[in-house]
Amino acid sequence: MANFYTDNPEIKFELENSPLMPRIVELKEREYRDKDEYEEAPQDYADAMENYENTLEIVGDIAANIIAPNAESVDAEGPHCENGRVRYASKTYENLEALIKAGMNGVTMPRKYNGLNFPMTVYSAANEMVSCADASFENIWSLQDCVETLYEFGSEDQLARFIPRVCNGETMSMDLTEPDAGSDLQSVMLKATFDEENNCWRLNGSKRFITNGDSDIHLVLARSEAGTKDGRGLSMFIYDKRDGGVDVRRIENKLGIHGSPTCELVYKNAKAEICGSRKLGLIKYVMALMNGARLGIAAQSVGLSQAAYNEAVAYANDRQQFGKAIINFPAVYEMISNIKAKLDAGRALLYQTSRYVDIYKALDDIARERKLTPEERAEQKKYAKLADAFTPLAKGMNSEYANQNGYDCIQVHGGSGFMLEYACQRIYRDARITSIYEGTTQLQVVAAIRYVTTGMYSQVISDFEQQTVSEDLCPYMDRLKVMAAKFNADIEAVKAAGDQDLLDICARHLYEEAGNLIMAHLLLQNANKAPELFAKSMNVYMNLAESEVEKHHNFIARMDASQLDAYRK
Repeated sequence: MANFYTDNPEIKFELENSPLMPRIVELKEREYRDKDEYEEAPQDYADAMENYENTLEIVGDIAANIIAPNAESVDAEGPHCENGRVRYASKTYENLEALIKAGMNGVTMPRKYNGLNFPMTVYSAANEMVSCADASFENIWSLQDCVETLYEFGSEDQLARFIPRVCNGETMSMDLTEPDAGSDLQSVMLKATFDEENNCWRLNGSKRFITNGDSDIHLVLARSEAGTKDGRGLSMFIYDKRDGGVDVRRIENKLGIHGSPTCELVYKNAKAEICGSRKLGLIKYVMALMNGARLGIAAQSVGLSQAAYNEAVAYANDRQQFGKAIINFPAVYEMISNIKAKLDAGRALLYQTSRYVDIYKALDDIARERKLTPEERAEQKKYAKLADAFTPLAKGMNSEYANQNGYDCIQVHGGSGFMLEYACQRIYRDARITSIYEGTTQLQVVAAIRYVTTGMYSQVISDFEQQTVSEDLCPYMDRLKVMAAKFNADIEAVKAAGDQDLLDICARHLYEEAGNLIMAHLLLQNANKAPELFAKSMNVYMNLAESEVEKHHNFIARMDASQLDAYRK
């Protein structure tokens, strides 16, 4: 029987072979203090890792044998809007029930709230597998990670009331976007007014493009400060569907992710309660919410790339042309090798980012209980900065790869790939949104470019160059050093010009150079430890990265202020 965990040893490798993992588990488990209170709590590191593996095997089984077989039916039926409420596709309820029965909700939440208390790294693995089975369903199930923001900023009373509900299977959504406020969230105008008589807040207005918009518990960005027009007037609110006041006006008719209801919502004097402090909704809370969501889309993108690879290999092995399987033709196996290389490189970046997030978030959580030591504060600062730098790379690069891999998967199928009975067309359609929602790739570049110009990515790459590799891999390290020299020269050339427009038009090129180099290094490290898993992908990806860096290097070398007019309208 198929299992998306045991069938993909690369996931287990990422879970078990990082030197950061013992520290992550130690911090998450608070030196295993729960073992005397909770029967399921691990006794030590080995016990924790065994628990993660057993749980991921369960998710892998559900993903392969329930969610994946249901995917085509869910895609065809989709959700429906009935009397202001969402009714999921029938098989979506079957998927949800399977994961709820298996206890796969509240994955990262503490045990006192009935959560699993797992690291984000493990949750990313689960997310990846569910996405490989059906990316649209992952949008419903994975939005449980909105609870991370509630846990971080909510009151003790709110945590006690809402988190156990999520851990027991209730769904969440984040209601941010409005018809006139997409990427520009400072323009949000959903009105929040305080109801003195009932000692609560009331929300009035509309939201658009809300994923899983008829969820049980919503985190809502609304304007609490009358007369304001920017981000300083926005606060974060919790809306409980049980209280009523929010209707689904319609479900969007989308290109892909058909199983995920994307809703337009109407708030009519809806009762809500504030989460955290007033005026910090966009400045602090949405930024935390979006970073978590972006890591989730990175995992979704990796899952889609894995699905594209699976479909391409299966079809190419089965399809006969000119007397042999088409996987034996160089034009085909080059495409499949490129898919696998991007998949392995992107997965390495996903899990490295997840590990950075785990360390800084665990230390943040510890700081709620006691004062951090100076060493812990330095550790927290280091990994928070790394997580902030790596998240836009993980989201942007993986979502672009998911699109490229979905495209190539159809190309491997030839004419059959254009037919609706093949899964590759659904994968391709589902992948398209990943580089748009939770911040377009262009916004990921905006988030990342300061780490280019301050030299942080260059320092990370320099640190990677100090890693020891086997003698046969030394030539690859030498090639990476040549690529890094070009990257650093490009940074200096753009900075020396002192032209903001020039920096902006070169930003995407510098961003992709950084991403290519970092992923190539991570894949090289993986190939050094497990050549049987990664040597081929590392070789292929090194060629891809080298050509990409050269392309961007040539663009920047030829770009100056006089060239900008050719791009302006």
